[in-house]
Formats: sequence, C-alpha cells, structure tokens
Amino acid sequence: MNNSDIKKIVICTPAIYSAGGVERVVTVKASSFAEHLGYDVYVIVTEGKGRESYFPLSDKVKVINFELGFENLWKSSFLQKILIYIRKQWQYKKMLVSELMRICPDITISTLRREINFLTSIKDGSVKIGELHVNRANYRSMRNANLFERLFSHFWMINLISNLKKLDKMIVLTDSALGDWHELSNVVKIPDPLPFKIDVRSTLQNKRIVSIGRYDYDKGNDLLLQVWSKVETKMKDWCMDVYGNGNREPYQELIEKLGIDQSRCYLHGPVSDVKAEYLNSSIFVLPSRYEGFGLVLIEAMACGVPVISFDCENGPRSIITDGEDGFLIPTFDIDAFAEKIILLMQDENLRRLMGEKAQKSAAKYDIDSIGLQWKQLFDELMANR
Repeated sequence: MNNSDIKKIVICTPAIYSAGGVERVVTVKASSFAEHLGYDVYVIVTEGKGRESYFPLSDKVKVINFELGFENLWKSSFLQKILIYIRKQWQYKKMLVSELMRICPDITISTLRREINFLTSIKDGSVKIGELHVNRANYRSMRNANLFERLFSHFWMINLISNLKKLDKMIVLTDSALGDWHELSNVVKIPDPLPFKIDVRSTLQNKRIVSIGRYDYDKGNDLLLQVWSKVETKMKDWCMDVYGNGNREPYQELIEKLGIDQSRCYLHGPVSDVKAEYLNSSIFVLPSRYEGFGLVLIEAMACGVPVISFDCENGPRSIITDGEDGFLIPTFDIDAFAEKIILLMQDENLRRLMGEKAQKSAAKYDIDSIGLQWKQLFDELMANR
C-alpha cells in the first residue's frame, strides 16, 4: 500500500486508561486498523492525563489527550453539571475542530459520547461514523431521576436523534439493536471483535467459575452473589472469582449478609490478562441487567468455556444459542441461574460439549473477520464521498 493510499482514521472516545469494555474494543480495533489494514490511526481522548492505555495498543496508533476532565462532573450537583458541561463542551469542540483540521482525516469515528453533539457540524471533509456500545434504553439513562432531570433527558434524546441522522453511518452491535432506532435509516451492524486469537482451549477441569464486569448496578454482581449463595452450599468443592473496576465494598457487605463462604468467593479488581482467567476456569457467568453486546461472553467462549447469562437486553441473546454453547436464563430468575450452574458443575461431559461448540461459535468474531467488515464499510463510504 502506497502512502498516498493510506486512509487517516480518527477515533474519538473519552478514555483508554481504564479496564472497560469500550476501552478494550477501541484499542483492539485501533491496533488492527493500523497494523493489519495499514491505516494512519489517531485516538483522541479527553480523560486520563498522564495515564497509559490499560490494554495493549500498537505503537503505530497516535494518542492525543485533550485533558479536559469531564469525569469531574460526577462530583457536582445536577445544575452544576450542566454549567460545567457547557463550558467543557465549548472547549472540546474548539480543540477537536482544530485537531481534525490539522490531521485532515478521511474517516472520523465517535463512540457517541460528548462529541456527537457537534461532530457532524465540523467541516473537515471526513466521513462521520458513530458506534454505540449500549442498548438504546440505557443510553445516557438517568435512574431515580426527578421531573426536571427526566425532561432534560427527553429533550436531550430529541437533539441526539437529530445528530445521529446526520452521521454517514451508525454502527450497532446486534440484530435487536438494529430495530431500536426506527427513526434512522443509516444504521448497520458490526459486532465487537475478539481481542485475541483462538489458539487454545480450557481443560474445564478446574472447579472454578469466573465473572468479569465492573462493580455497578448495570452488571448485576448483586444478583450473582444471590445466585452463588444458592450454589455454594451444594457444590462445596467449587469456587468463584469476580473481576472488575469499581467499588467492591457494597458487594463485600452483601457477601457477609448472605453468609457466603469467603474462602471460596473472591472479589478482585480489574485484570489485564483476561484470557488466562478464562483458561483457568470451567464456567463463565454474566449476571448483567442489560448489555450492549457482551464482549466477555465471546472471550470466554473463544477459550472453550461454556457461558451462562441472563437473557437481558440486548447482547447475550445475539451471542448465545441457548442449550448449545451456553445457557440464557430468564431475567432475573435467580433459582434458574443457580440450577444451570449446578448442572454444568455436575456434568463434565456437558461442559466439554458446550465448550467445544462455544469455541466454534466465537470464531466468527475473529478480529480479521470483523476488521474486514470495517474495511468494506470504509471503502464503501469513501467511494461515495
């Protein structure tokens, strides 16, 4: 590929320093675009001053940090948030306009955070793509919101739809998500890619289940502990390890409240080598209340580990074939979840069969396959520009 043929791609996302799913996907795709597709890739972030990418990132990817500190908004009252947000948004727009004019990218990708409010108005000549990593019902949702906050959210959504219509393409991750945006005609599906190659399989001999997801209401670790409290009393030679970002204290208190054996249930911080944890386990569980996709599911499946998940909106059902490569549990049936865990614990042959099918199912998410879908989209958009 000649230098004149290399497309410049800018990816806008809040941060890449933490162990989140979006951060993982952004670093994997940016590295693949640069290393394997030969694109000139820039990642523009607004958070994480002085902090490196949590996940591996190709040296060919250029990271630009505006260091605006939007994350500080969470420490403010709702009204303060609005005032500070307006000021920081003005700064962000000014800086992003300047940087895009300097880089002159062919394609600009937004993870649909703060820049979606003004990205399509920037006349830098680039194709504008948005990619959404959560389902619509929980996109910028406000739990326990008062009347004023609900009105604000309503008008914000109206403005959002207007901006999404102006994108050249909007990417969603699942078939069900395609139907969430009936107002839009520019939506296409490209799933998240596997962050690693399928090259080994768990022996499924370790009497250990694992879960990976931040300690947050969305991820349902409180539900998982309720499930485990039913499992541990019947399967005393098994243990459970949970990994993730966030405040573990409330969940530790729940462990004590439920009388869970703390020598067999461990709450860990984030882990960078997730593949090793999958390979060292025999069952993977996802207790989320909702998911945009469920990257951890395909990671575990790629390691030949059978998976169990609540049938929440809207990712798991697009990944798991119930009863074949894993189990989908009616939301949020604690007893049914516990029963399926115990079934897999007791039936080694079922674990093996499900694990083999899981690994085959995960193959379609290989980064080379997903990368080709992105390349085809880029080529199509550039040809029509």
